[in-house]
Amino acid sequence: MAPAAAVGVALLPLASRRWVRHAISLALLLLLLLYLCAWSFRALSGCRSGTQSCIPEGTSPVQVPRQSGPLEAPEWEEPQCVGPQGVVGRVMWPFRASLNPEGDVALSQYLAGWRALVRFLTPLGSIFAFATSEAFAKVTTLEARVHGPEAAHYSSLVAMVAWERREGLLERPGIAPRDTTSSSGSRILLLLHRALRWSQLCLHRVATGTLGGPDAGAQCSDAYRTALGPHHPWLVRQAARLAFLAFPGRDRWLELACPGAGEAEARAALVRVAGTLEDVYNRTQGLLAERSLLQLA
Repeated sequence: MAPAAAVGVALLPLASRRWVRHAISLALLLLLLLYLCAWSFRALSGCRSGTQSCIPEGTSPVQVPRQSGPLEAPEWEEPQCVGPQGVVGRVMWPFRASLNPEGDVALSQYLAGWRALVRFLTPLGSIFAFATSEAFAKVTTLEARVHGPEAAHYSSLVAMVAWERREGLLERPGIAPRDTTSSSGSRILLLLHRALRWSQLCLHRVATGTLGGPDAGAQCSDAYRTALGPHHPWLVRQAARLAFLAFPGRDRWLELACPGAGEAEARAALVRVAGTLEDVYNRTQGLLAERSLLQLA
């Protein structure tokens, strides 16, 4: 055998071993990214249980500055899908009903709105699976109190906070309970409140995005950085950024919002729903801030 050929044969096992090492490293990296993506969407409505809060200490503003711009829908006839039996109407009407005339938030209607929102988001794909399951668990836990033995104290946000404070049930800021079921109702509501802001911003930006502008994934990723990113650690934020690369397109959102309707009608419907969610968010934000509860989780 020629010397050059002998050297080539000798190098083959070495090259093969190097290829295997690189392949294993790449596989481990991909598994880590998948784990972080899953972890990030379990955390979309709050930090991991059993750990201290991810929020830096400091005073939180009474109202988050409006990020969504004007929420007025164009002057079209109201889309059928925002009626009480419409797809997005079933989300909008319970949330609207939760804003009672006394300036409070009715918890039963608020949670009914959240249930409808989870049903709307679930068909958008596996990227929402962790976020919606986490929100659903919080809704179910809080509903058990709204309809439980202490239901009289859980009729509204103001009543709940007053009772839990009087009974010493509120957590110390920065200390998270072991699981959702042992959380105070006020803390559960705060976590849902933050996730609602992300949902509202995402819906509005999907509805008002322009042709040739950022796609739905980029817009909802930006909404995440505004509403939830500040409450999550760095690793979760990076995993979320990667997960949004697989976000459903705008057409899919519009099709789910108003099946069979035209694009203009579906966009108008999402704008109306986003407007209602922002009204609920702003009232809740003000009530929680007045009671110094924005740092509870």
